[in-house]
Amino acid sequence: MATKPSLLLSTLKVIRPLQWLKNVVMFAPLIFSGLLFASDSSGMPYFVTTLYAAIIFCILASSVYILNDIIDIEADRAHPFKRKRPIASGALSVRLALFLCMLGIVVVFVLSYPLASNFFKLLILGYLALQVVYSLWLKHVPIFDVLSIAGAFIIRVYAGASVAAIRLNSWFLLTVISVSLFIAVCKRQSERNLFTNDKIGSSRQTLKRYNPRLLDQFTSMFATATWLSYALFTFQYQFVRPEQNLSILYPALPRILRPEKLLMLTIPVAIVGIMRYLQLIYEKNEGESPARVLVTDKVLLSVALLFTLMIVFILYAPAKLNDMID
Repeated sequence: MATKPSLLLSTLKVIRPLQWLKNVVMFAPLIFSGLLFASDSSGMPYFVTTLYAAIIFCILASSVYILNDIIDIEADRAHPFKRKRPIASGALSVRLALFLCMLGIVVVFVLSYPLASNFFKLLILGYLALQVVYSLWLKHVPIFDVLSIAGAFIIRVYAGASVAAIRLNSWFLLTVISVSLFIAVCKRQSERNLFTNDKIGSSRQTLKRYNPRLLDQFTSMFATATWLSYALFTFQYQFVRPEQNLSILYPALPRILRPEKLLMLTIPVAIVGIMRYLQLIYEKNEGESPARVLVTDKVLLSVALLFTLMIVFILYAPAKLNDMID
């Protein structure tokens, strides 16, 4: 007879700390702005401020996950994997789960109060409202359920930009929208593949509305949009500060070869990452949890780390090199 998990373990499972990895996207505007190692007028490093904001969103996301599990308790019990979640399995009572949810939301607003950005506070309200509407209604509406999942990622990116007062580049924003829709569609693709048609209804009726061919079209469309919009972003990218431009070391190089264009070197890595993610979706049906896919697949994790390191090196190494030369 299986033993009932402890209250602490059940609490850890219900807040889903692995999903906090999604909030890493909040650092993207800071990295591409050239301000990763800079500070604001008060001397506070932008990285610390963004990290503080990310922690707030981690608590907010966990509160929303708990609320979603409470609302979906019956549907989760019919799901092959979600039935093992603490609330669906009965390891955590609904009353205690609701208390944890409300506590988390209160903590979020208390922690966000010291931040100067009022827009960040509005984004918190927007994220919370979107997730509540998604849990109650939008998750049952085809297409709009995918848009809602993508919208949550976009709000995270805007939240990261707002606390550092960063203006988002139009191509960067299009990249964020594309990759968010790509991840959301892949999530539905994996969920659809978990069931036969006669078993879908007991878990989620919306999946019946997604014909496999339609999902294939969506997946292909947003995968292409993701790498193409990122490529266009790198074509248009300009360094924020002149001292970070390596072209001062290579004045004889043609403009197309100058270091402000080096960000284009990350395009093949991004394409490999997308291709690997698609391979995992179609071969192993692992797209239901993007965070779990990232940490469990060594190839995808390696590609993600290489992609990040290349971007940081290209954008910030020149300034450090210039300091050493001076």
